[in-house]
Amino acid sequence: MKFPFYLSDGKKRSDVPATLPVSRRSQIMQPENYIADPGLVDACNIALLLGQPLLLTGEPGTGKTQFAYSVAWQLGFEIPLKFETKSTSTARDLFYTYDTLRQFQDVQNGIKDRSSLNYLTYHALGKAILLTKEKSDIAELLPPNFEHPGKRRSIVLIDEVDKAPRDFSNDILNELEHLYFRVPELGNDAIRVNPELQPIIIITSNSEKDLPDAFLRRCIYYNVPFPEKERLREIVTNRLGLNSHSNNDFLTTALDLFYKLRHSSSGLRKKPTTAELLGWMIALREISPNHPENPLKNPDLALSTLSNLIKRAEDQEKAQIIVKTWISNPKK
Repeated sequence: MKFPFYLSDGKKRSDVPATLPVSRRSQIMQPENYIADPGLVDACNIALLLGQPLLLTGEPGTGKTQFAYSVAWQLGFEIPLKFETKSTSTARDLFYTYDTLRQFQDVQNGIKDRSSLNYLTYHALGKAILLTKEKSDIAELLPPNFEHPGKRRSIVLIDEVDKAPRDFSNDILNELEHLYFRVPELGNDAIRVNPELQPIIIITSNSEKDLPDAFLRRCIYYNVPFPEKERLREIVTNRLGLNSHSNNDFLTTALDLFYKLRHSSSGLRKKPTTAELLGWMIALREISPNHPENPLKNPDLALSTLSNLIKRAEDQEKAQIIVKTWISNPKK
């Protein structure tokens, strides 16, 4: 199967730079198109009522991260202040970092203006706490480049917390519960939240490692399940603008093959996710102008686009066998 555009099998250089399309994936990321299951909505409402962090687990691709953006959109807030957890993250990183190396270099270079604020950068939860106060009340804590649009409530997304060392979760217990932090470089006074504008905290985990019990006690917990076929049909319909009638042949066919690849009998080590399904369906529509209503009427497209669904080398051969079997007998 040859795609009708972009690269060809030859090595001929184009006379002018190629014009590539604007990414269509942006349409599937719009927060207004997110559909949360009832259990997730209930858990979030309890977290909002009690003022506790909402901890979301579930396999990758179930929409845990995007839910934070959906909450912000529904409540009329700015987009979440996101903390991307890394294997090197420390508790302090959630609130701020201090550039001691640049400060040392400035000393060596004889820079006269070495105010501690020049080396300070606030991060997600630290910034959210500061934004609950008037700028005039915290002026002595703000670096020159800190943007303060006026006091407000923020949503903080702590993404993939299970990537961090175990000490990370233990080290932020009190700060997470009481919403304060200290910047020793500015003195040892605690910077505390304005309780009337307490940030909404959403934490995600892929359950790659267990979280401490003390951390779990401070959170409202919900495990986001992978959607059943009918609910996934609704999600795809909403995200891609497809009609959801039973006679939508493309949607029905794509979901059928997708769930065959996800089935426990497939033997795949990494099963395709919702996000990958959406990207796959966008690609299928774009590269099959001859079958706009159902690109999978040309079933070879399923094989030629597997790179969008299958992301491990050891799964490629298994997936190809599944797809070829499906092509020869799609109703089985």
